[in-house]
Amino acid sequence: MKKVIGIGNALVDILSMTETDEALCALGYPKGSMQLIDEEVMRKIERAVSPLEKRTVAGGSAANTINGIAKLGAEAAFIGKVGQDDVGGLFRRDIATNGVRPLLLQGVRPSGRCNVLVSKDGERTMFTYLGAADELCADDLTVEMFRGYDILHIEGYLVQNYGLIEAAGRMAKTAGLTVSLDMASFNIVEENRPFLREFVGKYVDIVFANEEEAFAFTGRRGEDAAEEIATKSDIAVVKMGGRGSVVRSREEVWRVGPNPVRCVDTTGAGDLYAAGFLYGVARGVTLEECALIGSACAEAVIQTVGARLPDNEWARIKSMLSA
Repeated sequence: MKKVIGIGNALVDILSMTETDEALCALGYPKGSMQLIDEEVMRKIERAVSPLEKRTVAGGSAANTINGIAKLGAEAAFIGKVGQDDVGGLFRRDIATNGVRPLLLQGVRPSGRCNVLVSKDGERTMFTYLGAADELCADDLTVEMFRGYDILHIEGYLVQNYGLIEAAGRMAKTAGLTVSLDMASFNIVEENRPFLREFVGKYVDIVFANEEEAFAFTGRRGEDAAEEIATKSDIAVVKMGGRGSVVRSREEVWRVGPNPVRCVDTTGAGDLYAAGFLYGVARGVTLEECALIGSACAEAVIQTVGARLPDNEWARIKSMLSA
């Protein structure tokens, strides 16, 4: 089986469950978006959500994906940067406990965290203080970090650090890896479209995008967006929520419909879809089977709070795969 390494922001997720969108409206940010914030805004948000029920777990988009891949049974590692504090210690222990090899560098600032407001309909709005995670830079990377792995998974939230993501793509290709990219958030794509289009065409083999991200990248939706993305990468995956997903290679298209499940929280749905899909790639199954595994992981995670599944759910998914 192929080995997967991920690179991304090492964050701890603090999930706050909201009965209404009143707190979100008061903060003045669009529902469903991801906002990068400074320490001052982070304190403001923490005050606004202080009365709400909370759950704290290790997170970060690529880390969630890599955790899922390891839970499914593939060998996986993660590159990131944390501070010298309890939050960083929690992150390090969490990924190691879940079978991921931690390639964590030491930062100067406090460890990063993401305040996630989970609305009643399951939509999540994320406020990310990067802290030490933002100190990860191109000079931290070496080609040797990627040797011995077959697939590199990059989270789109790194796209704003052009030097870092360019170095990761270049070194991965030098080491002979397949490169996958999760576009992460529609506003990230909108703000960095010219760079992203060049980067995808130059380095990326597999692109993951939800419908809004795909529209921001191409100006098209659904299968049309997947078709255009596949002109720049080998494989385009467009996730369409309750309408399933579409996978497009340069020659073929596969459509995977949804199963009716109760959505509690969409946090991690895209990350876990990518985990299942890339696990399928690591196993060498067909792209349609990759999409089915991705869908199974995504459907499981939206029925719980946060981006991590309990062990019994992983056991259920793995038993389904071996059936």
